[in-house]
Amino acid sequence: MPFYYRLGEIPHKRHTQFRRPNGELYREELMGLEGFSGMQSIAYHHYHPTQLLNAEKLADMTPHYTEFGPLRHRHLLTTHFPRGGDVISGRRVMLGNHDVTIGLTLPTQSMSYYYRNGQAYEMYFVHDGTGTLKTNLGNIPFGPGDYLIIPFNVTWRLELNGDHHRFLVVESPTAIVTPHRYRNQFGQLLEHSPFCERDFRPPQALETHDEKGEFEVRVKARDALHRHILDHHPFDVVGWDGYLYPYAFNIADFEPITGRVHQPPPVHQTWEGHNFVVCSFVPRLFDYHPLAIPAPYNHANVQSDEVLYYVEGNFMSRKGVERGSFTLHPSGLPHGPHPGTTEASIGKERTEELAVMIDTFRSLHVAQDALEFDDPAYATSWVNH
Repeated sequence: MPFYYRLGEIPHKRHTQFRRPNGELYREELMGLEGFSGMQSIAYHHYHPTQLLNAEKLADMTPHYTEFGPLRHRHLLTTHFPRGGDVISGRRVMLGNHDVTIGLTLPTQSMSYYYRNGQAYEMYFVHDGTGTLKTNLGNIPFGPGDYLIIPFNVTWRLELNGDHHRFLVVESPTAIVTPHRYRNQFGQLLEHSPFCERDFRPPQALETHDEKGEFEVRVKARDALHRHILDHHPFDVVGWDGYLYPYAFNIADFEPITGRVHQPPPVHQTWEGHNFVVCSFVPRLFDYHPLAIPAPYNHANVQSDEVLYYVEGNFMSRKGVERGSFTLHPSGLPHGPHPGTTEASIGKERTEELAVMIDTFRSLHVAQDALEFDDPAYATSWVNH
C-alpha cells in the first residue's frame, strides 16, 4: 500500500522521448525513496524541476523538548490552542522522538506559497474543516475525519474553505503505510483487513500549469525551513505513474474488529511507520460474551508509549478529557480505566467514541510548546476520592 496509479499523459516506456506539441521534450523526474529501491513515481514536467532562481534558509525547525520530570501520565488540554496562520506556520509540535513527531495546527488561512517536505512523510488528520489538498501530482478534496498522507518530496499547498480548521499532525522520517499483516505477498489488502483499496482516495484532478514567473516553494530539509524561488509554476506535471503519491482515507471507512471479549488495541491499527503505529477508535458494537466487560483492562505499556487524541464522543474509560485532548501514558507505568468506568461499561452495547491513538516503541519527549496545556491533576486522577 499504496497501489499502482497513473494520472495524466505519460509515454509508453520509461526513460524514452516524450515530446510537447511544439516538439520540445517534456522533462522526466524520478521521485523515489531509499535510493532506487523503495517506492517511486515518475513525473513528466513542462520545465526542468531543477530550475531555481534563488535559495535561502528561513528558520530552524528542530523541536525543542523539555525535561520529562517525574514519570507520570499526562493530559494536554488544547481547548485554548492558538488559532492562526496557515497549516505550516500555525503548527506546534507537542510530543516527539527520533521516529515521529506529533503536533497540532489550527490554521485560519490558506497557504500563500507551495511546500515540500524533503525529510519526512506527513499525516494530517482533519478534525475540523474542509478544503483541497493541491499537489503537483493532483488534487484531493478533504473534510472531517480524513487522514491525508503526503510522502517525501511531493510539492503541495492546502486551500481552506473558511477559517475554522483543526489538524492533528504526524511527521515521520520513514514511510507511513498500512500494516503489513493486512497485505498479501503482492501488496493487496486481505479479506480480514479493516479497509480495502476502494476506501483510499488518490488524486483525481491533475492541475497542470505551463507558466513562467517567480514562485515560492518552502522546503523542509535538514531540520530547517528553506525558501526556493522557481522560475516556473511548480505544478507543471502533465502526467505521472507509480506508487509514491498523496492520498486520503476517512476514519469512517475503518471497519472495526470486535469479539466476544475485549479486543486489544492492535485490532484498531490503521497505519505503521518505523517504531510507531497509528490506530483508529471508531463507533462500534461492544463485546458480546454474557459476562463481558467492555472497558479495557489495566495494562502496562512495555516498551511502548501511548498517545490518545480525542476526536468526538464520550470515551468510556476516561473522565475529564475533552474534544481535542491528548493523553500520554508512558512506558514504565500501568494504565487503565478511571474508577467507576469499568462497572459503568457492563451491559453497554456500543460506543460512539472517535479517537486517534499513536503508540511509539521508543520513549516520547514532551515539547516546550506543550507545557502550557499540561493538566497536572491527571496523574492522580485514578485515586478514588
